[in-house]
Amino acid sequence: MLGIVFLKLLVIFVVVAIGWGFGRLKWLGEKDLARNLGNAAYYIFIPALLFRTMVRLDTTHLPWAILVAFFAPVTCLLLAVYLWQKYRYTQGPATPVTAPAVHALSSTFGSSVQVGLPLMVALFGELGLSIHLAIIGLHSLVLMSIATALAENLIAQQRKQEGGTDSRWRAMAITVRCTLIHPVVLPILSGIAWQYLFGGLPTLVDEILLTMSQAVIPLCLVLIGLSLGQFGIQGLLKKSLFPVIFKLLVLPAAVLFVGHWGLGLSAVPLSIVVLAAALPIGSNVLFFSQRYEALEAETASSIVLSTLCFMLSAPLWLAVLSTL
Repeated sequence: MLGIVFLKLLVIFVVVAIGWGFGRLKWLGEKDLARNLGNAAYYIFIPALLFRTMVRLDTTHLPWAILVAFFAPVTCLLLAVYLWQKYRYTQGPATPVTAPAVHALSSTFGSSVQVGLPLMVALFGELGLSIHLAIIGLHSLVLMSIATALAENLIAQQRKQEGGTDSRWRAMAITVRCTLIHPVVLPILSGIAWQYLFGGLPTLVDEILLTMSQAVIPLCLVLIGLSLGQFGIQGLLKKSLFPVIFKLLVLPAAVLFVGHWGLGLSAVPLSIVVLAAALPIGSNVLFFSQRYEALEAETASSIVLSTLCFMLSAPLWLAVLSTL
Protein backbone atom coordinates (compact mmCIF):
# COMPACT_ATOMS: atom_id res chain seq x y z
CA MET A 1 0.00 0.00 0.00
CA LEU A 2 2.80 2.42 0.78
CA GLY A 3 4.10 1.72 -2.71
CA ILE A 4 1.13 3.71 -4.05
CA VAL A 5 2.09 6.69 -1.90
CA PHE A 6 5.72 6.57 -2.97
CA LEU A 7 4.61 6.36 -6.60
CA LYS A 8 2.56 9.54 -6.09
CA LEU A 9 5.56 11.25 -4.51
CA LEU A 10 7.71 10.22 -7.46
CA VAL A 11 5.15 11.67 -9.86
CA ILE A 12 5.23 14.94 -7.91
CA PHE A 13 9.01 15.15 -8.16
CA VAL A 14 8.97 14.41 -11.89
CA VAL A 15 6.39 17.14 -12.64
CA VAL A 16 8.29 19.63 -10.48
CA ALA A 17 11.50 18.67 -12.29
CA ILE A 18 9.82 19.30 -15.65
CA GLY A 19 8.82 22.78 -14.48
CA TRP A 20 12.35 23.37 -13.17
CA GLY A 21 13.86 22.34 -16.50
CA PHE A 22 11.61 24.68 -18.46
CA GLY A 23 12.44 27.46 -16.01
CA ARG A 24 16.19 26.97 -16.26
CA LEU A 25 16.16 26.67 -20.05
CA LYS A 26 13.75 29.62 -20.34
CA TRP A 27 11.74 27.82 -23.00
CA LEU A 28 8.55 29.53 -21.83
CA GLY A 29 10.04 33.02 -21.75
CA GLU A 30 11.62 34.96 -18.92
CA LYS A 31 9.52 37.92 -17.88
CA ASP A 32 7.19 37.27 -14.90
CA LEU A 33 6.32 33.78 -16.15
CA ALA A 34 5.95 32.17 -12.71
CA ARG A 35 3.98 35.13 -11.39
CA ASN A 36 1.61 35.14 -14.36
CA LEU A 37 0.96 31.41 -14.02
CA GLY A 38 0.52 31.85 -10.28
CA ASN A 39 -2.05 34.61 -10.84
CA ALA A 40 -3.95 32.40 -13.29
CA ALA A 41 -4.08 29.62 -10.71
CA TYR A 42 -4.87 31.94 -7.80
CA TYR A 43 -7.64 33.91 -9.51
CA ILE A 44 -9.21 31.29 -11.83
CA PHE A 45 -8.53 27.64 -11.04
CA ILE A 46 -8.15 27.58 -7.24
CA PRO A 47 -11.36 29.59 -6.66
CA ALA A 48 -13.21 27.09 -8.88
CA LEU A 49 -11.83 24.19 -6.82
CA LEU A 50 -12.63 25.81 -3.48
CA PHE A 51 -16.14 26.90 -4.46
CA ARG A 52 -17.04 23.43 -5.75
CA THR A 53 -15.51 21.74 -2.68
CA MET A 54 -17.52 23.86 -0.25
CA VAL A 55 -20.79 23.38 -2.16
CA ARG A 56 -20.30 19.60 -2.04
CA LEU A 57 -19.19 19.47 1.62
CA ASP A 58 -21.72 17.68 3.82
CA THR A 59 -21.61 19.80 6.96
CA THR A 60 -24.36 17.81 8.71
CA HIS A 61 -22.20 14.70 9.15
CA LEU A 62 -18.79 16.17 9.94
CA PRO A 63 -16.77 14.32 12.64
CA TRP A 64 -16.40 17.37 14.86
CA ALA A 65 -14.31 15.76 17.62
CA ILE A 66 -11.77 14.58 15.05
CA LEU A 67 -11.73 17.99 13.35
CA VAL A 68 -11.15 19.73 16.67
CA ALA A 69 -8.25 17.36 17.38
CA PHE A 70 -6.67 18.45 14.11
CA PHE A 71 -7.54 22.12 13.72
CA ALA A 72 -7.20 23.29 17.33
CA PRO A 73 -3.46 22.57 17.66
CA VAL A 74 -2.75 23.45 14.01
CA THR A 75 -4.43 26.85 14.35
CA CYS A 76 -2.71 27.59 17.64
CA LEU A 77 0.69 26.73 16.19
CA LEU A 78 0.02 28.83 13.08
CA LEU A 79 -0.61 31.83 15.31
CA ALA A 80 2.43 30.97 17.47
CA VAL A 81 4.75 30.83 14.45
CA TYR A 82 3.28 34.10 13.18
CA LEU A 83 3.87 35.90 16.47
CA TRP A 84 7.38 34.50 16.79
CA GLN A 85 8.30 35.48 13.24
CA LYS A 86 6.74 38.91 13.66
CA TYR A 87 8.83 39.47 16.78
CA ARG A 88 11.93 38.02 15.12
CA TYR A 89 11.82 39.99 11.88
CA THR A 90 13.40 43.42 11.77
CA GLN A 91 11.48 45.48 9.27
CA GLY A 92 13.61 46.97 6.51
CA PRO A 93 13.65 47.54 2.77
CA ALA A 94 14.75 43.94 2.12
CA THR A 95 12.20 42.36 4.47
CA PRO A 96 8.70 41.77 3.07
CA VAL A 97 6.14 42.99 5.56
CA THR A 98 3.99 39.88 5.03
CA ALA A 99 6.85 37.42 5.66
CA PRO A 100 5.57 36.33 9.13
CA ALA A 101 2.22 35.32 7.64
CA VAL A 102 3.91 33.33 4.86
CA HIS A 103 6.17 31.62 7.40
CA ALA A 104 3.16 30.71 9.56
CA LEU A 105 1.22 29.23 6.64
CA SER A 106 4.17 27.27 5.23
CA SER A 107 4.75 25.74 8.68
CA THR A 108 1.19 24.44 9.01
CA PHE A 109 -0.52 24.05 5.61
CA GLY A 110 -0.21 20.49 4.30
CA SER A 111 -0.49 18.81 0.92
CA SER A 112 -3.85 17.32 1.82
CA VAL A 113 -4.89 16.53 -1.76
CA GLN A 114 -1.79 15.60 -3.78
CA VAL A 115 -0.19 13.48 -1.05
CA GLY A 116 -2.90 13.12 1.59
CA LEU A 117 -5.63 11.51 -0.51
CA PRO A 118 -3.59 8.58 -1.86
CA LEU A 119 -1.98 8.08 1.55
CA MET A 120 -5.29 7.81 3.42
CA VAL A 121 -6.88 5.57 0.79
CA ALA A 122 -3.85 3.28 0.68
CA LEU A 123 -3.62 2.93 4.46
CA PHE A 124 -7.20 3.15 5.72
CA GLY A 125 -9.58 2.63 2.80
CA GLU A 126 -13.04 4.18 2.74
CA LEU A 127 -13.08 5.06 6.44
CA GLY A 128 -9.83 6.97 6.16
CA LEU A 129 -10.99 8.71 3.02
CA SER A 130 -14.24 9.90 4.57
CA ILE A 131 -12.49 11.44 7.57
CA HIS A 132 -9.73 12.97 5.48
CA LEU A 133 -12.24 14.53 3.07
CA ALA A 134 -13.79 16.34 6.03
CA ILE A 135 -10.36 17.74 6.90
CA ILE A 136 -9.79 18.78 3.28
CA GLY A 137 -13.13 20.57 3.22
CA LEU A 138 -12.16 22.86 6.10
CA HIS A 139 -8.40 22.97 5.49
CA SER A 140 -8.24 26.03 3.24
CA LEU A 141 -11.22 27.69 4.93
CA VAL A 142 -9.50 27.71 8.32
CA LEU A 143 -5.80 28.07 7.58
CA MET A 144 -5.82 30.22 4.44
CA SER A 145 -8.45 32.56 5.89
CA ILE A 146 -6.45 33.10 9.07
CA ALA A 147 -3.20 33.62 7.17
CA THR A 148 -4.91 36.07 4.81
CA ALA A 149 -6.28 38.09 7.73
CA LEU A 150 -2.81 38.17 9.31
CA ALA A 151 -1.16 39.29 6.06
CA GLU A 152 -3.73 42.02 5.45
CA ASN A 153 -3.31 43.22 9.03
CA LEU A 154 0.46 43.50 8.50
CA ILE A 155 -0.12 45.52 5.35
CA ALA A 156 -2.49 47.82 7.23
CA GLN A 157 0.07 48.32 9.99
CA GLN A 158 2.75 49.18 7.44
CA ARG A 159 0.42 51.65 5.74
CA LYS A 160 -0.15 53.36 9.09
CA GLN A 161 3.58 53.49 9.86
CA GLU A 162 4.22 55.13 6.50
CA GLY A 163 1.94 58.00 7.38
CA GLY A 164 -1.50 56.72 6.51
CA THR A 165 -4.29 58.96 7.79
CA ASP A 166 -6.97 56.29 8.13
CA SER A 167 -8.68 56.06 11.49
CA ARG A 168 -8.38 52.89 13.51
CA TRP A 169 -11.88 51.75 12.55
CA ARG A 170 -11.37 52.59 8.87
CA ALA A 171 -8.09 50.67 8.85
CA MET A 172 -9.86 47.69 10.45
CA ALA A 173 -12.65 47.90 7.88
CA ILE A 174 -10.11 47.90 5.03
CA THR A 175 -8.40 44.84 6.52
CA VAL A 176 -11.70 42.97 6.86
CA ARG A 177 -12.71 43.91 3.30
CA CYS A 178 -9.39 42.77 1.82
CA THR A 179 -9.62 39.54 3.81
CA LEU A 180 -13.14 38.70 2.64
CA ILE A 181 -12.82 39.86 -0.98
CA HIS A 182 -9.95 37.50 -1.61
CA PRO A 183 -9.46 34.77 -4.26
CA VAL A 184 -9.28 32.09 -1.55
CA VAL A 185 -11.66 33.30 1.15
CA LEU A 186 -14.44 34.63 -1.12
CA PRO A 187 -15.07 31.40 -3.09
CA ILE A 188 -15.08 29.42 0.19
CA LEU A 189 -17.69 31.69 1.76
CA SER A 190 -19.64 31.83 -1.51
CA GLY A 191 -19.67 28.02 -1.68
CA ILE A 192 -21.00 27.76 1.87
CA ALA A 193 -23.69 30.34 1.11
CA TRP A 194 -24.66 28.58 -2.13
CA GLN A 195 -25.03 25.22 -0.39
CA TYR A 196 -27.15 26.76 2.34
CA LEU A 197 -29.42 28.68 -0.07
CA PHE A 198 -29.62 26.47 -3.14
CA GLY A 199 -28.19 23.04 -2.30
CA GLY A 200 -26.22 21.43 -5.13
CA LEU A 201 -24.90 22.85 -8.39
CA PRO A 202 -26.53 22.54 -11.82
CA THR A 203 -24.89 19.76 -13.83
CA LEU A 204 -23.34 22.11 -16.41
CA VAL A 205 -21.88 24.43 -13.77
CA ASP A 206 -20.54 21.49 -11.80
CA GLU A 207 -18.80 20.07 -14.90
CA ILE A 208 -17.26 23.46 -15.72
CA LEU A 209 -15.92 23.86 -12.20
CA LEU A 210 -14.67 20.26 -12.16
CA THR A 211 -12.75 20.81 -15.40
CA MET A 212 -11.17 23.98 -14.05
CA SER A 213 -10.37 22.30 -10.72
CA GLN A 214 -8.43 19.52 -12.42
CA ALA A 215 -5.86 22.06 -13.60
CA VAL A 216 -4.86 23.06 -10.07
CA ILE A 217 -2.54 20.21 -9.09
CA PRO A 218 -0.40 20.00 -12.28
CA LEU A 219 -0.23 23.80 -12.47
CA CYS A 220 0.87 23.96 -8.81
CA LEU A 221 3.64 21.43 -9.35
CA VAL A 222 4.93 22.97 -12.58
CA LEU A 223 4.91 26.39 -10.92
CA ILE A 224 7.04 25.11 -8.03
CA GLY A 225 9.62 23.89 -10.54
CA LEU A 226 9.50 27.14 -12.51
CA SER A 227 10.02 29.15 -9.34
CA LEU A 228 13.02 27.03 -8.35
CA GLY A 229 14.42 27.41 -11.84
CA GLN A 230 13.91 31.16 -11.76
CA PHE A 231 15.28 31.87 -8.28
CA GLY A 232 17.72 28.95 -8.01
CA ILE A 233 18.12 26.79 -4.92
CA GLN A 234 21.59 27.77 -3.77
CA GLY A 235 21.54 29.05 -0.21
CA LEU A 236 17.87 28.16 0.32
CA LEU A 237 18.36 24.87 2.18
CA LYS A 238 19.17 26.46 5.52
CA LYS A 239 16.26 28.90 5.25
CA SER A 240 13.89 26.04 4.42
CA LEU A 241 14.79 23.86 7.38
CA PHE A 242 12.56 25.54 9.98
CA PRO A 243 9.21 25.19 8.17
CA VAL A 244 10.12 21.67 7.02
CA ILE A 245 11.07 20.42 10.50
CA PHE A 246 8.13 22.21 12.08
CA LYS A 247 5.64 20.82 9.54
CA LEU A 248 6.88 17.23 9.51
CA LEU A 249 7.73 16.76 13.20
CA VAL A 250 6.46 19.48 15.56
CA LEU A 251 2.96 19.87 14.12
CA PRO A 252 2.03 16.14 14.08
CA ALA A 253 3.48 15.75 17.60
CA ALA A 254 1.15 18.50 18.84
CA VAL A 255 -1.85 16.92 17.08
CA LEU A 256 -0.94 13.53 18.55
CA PHE A 257 -0.80 14.98 22.06
CA VAL A 258 -4.12 16.83 21.75
CA GLY A 259 -5.90 14.04 19.89
CA HIS A 260 -4.76 11.08 22.00
CA TRP A 261 -4.21 12.45 25.48
CA GLY A 262 -6.53 15.45 25.25
CA LEU A 263 -9.57 14.10 23.36
CA GLY A 264 -9.06 10.37 23.74
CA LEU A 265 -8.81 9.47 20.06
CA SER A 266 -7.29 6.15 19.09
CA ALA A 267 -6.96 3.70 16.21
CA VAL A 268 -7.90 4.97 12.74
CA PRO A 269 -9.21 8.47 13.67
CA LEU A 270 -6.02 9.24 15.63
CA SER A 271 -3.83 7.93 12.82
CA ILE A 272 -5.61 10.05 10.25
CA VAL A 273 -5.34 13.36 12.11
CA VAL A 274 -1.67 12.77 12.95
CA LEU A 275 -0.75 11.78 9.40
CA ALA A 276 -2.78 14.70 8.03
CA ALA A 277 -0.72 17.01 10.21
CA ALA A 278 2.50 15.27 9.12
CA LEU A 279 1.91 15.82 5.38
CA PRO A 280 4.50 17.86 3.47
CA ILE A 281 3.93 21.55 2.84
CA GLY A 282 1.11 22.17 0.36
CA SER A 283 1.75 23.84 -2.98
CA ASN A 284 -0.98 26.44 -2.38
CA VAL A 285 1.40 28.17 0.01
CA LEU A 286 3.49 29.20 -3.02
CA PHE A 287 0.51 31.06 -4.49
CA PHE A 288 0.00 32.77 -1.15
CA SER A 289 3.65 33.89 -1.06
CA GLN A 290 3.42 35.14 -4.65
CA ARG A 291 0.29 37.14 -3.95
CA TYR A 292 2.00 38.92 -1.07
CA GLU A 293 5.44 38.99 -2.75
CA ALA A 294 7.23 37.41 0.19
CA LEU A 295 9.65 34.47 0.46
CA GLU A 296 8.70 32.94 -2.90
CA ALA A 297 12.01 31.12 -3.45
CA GLU A 298 12.15 29.86 0.14
CA THR A 299 8.56 28.64 -0.06
CA ALA A 300 9.17 26.70 -3.28
CA SER A 301 12.30 25.16 -1.79
CA SER A 302 10.47 24.24 1.43
CA ILE A 303 7.69 22.49 -0.50
CA VAL A 304 10.16 20.32 -2.43
CA LEU A 305 12.34 19.58 0.61
CA SER A 306 9.39 18.67 2.82
CA THR A 307 8.00 16.34 0.15
CA LEU A 308 11.38 14.63 -0.10
CA CYS A 309 11.76 14.31 3.69
CA PHE A 310 8.20 12.99 4.00
CA MET A 311 9.49 9.69 2.64
CA LEU A 312 11.43 9.35 5.91
CA SER A 313 9.04 11.02 8.35
CA ALA A 314 5.90 9.11 7.25
CA PRO A 315 7.26 5.68 8.30
CA LEU A 316 8.41 7.27 11.56
CA TRP A 317 4.90 8.46 12.42
CA LEU A 318 3.38 5.16 11.35
CA ALA A 319 5.74 3.40 13.76
CA VAL A 320 4.80 5.79 16.59
CA LEU A 321 1.09 5.32 15.94
CA SER A 322 1.45 1.53 15.87
CA THR A 323 2.69 1.60 19.46
CA LEU A 324 -0.51 3.39 20.57
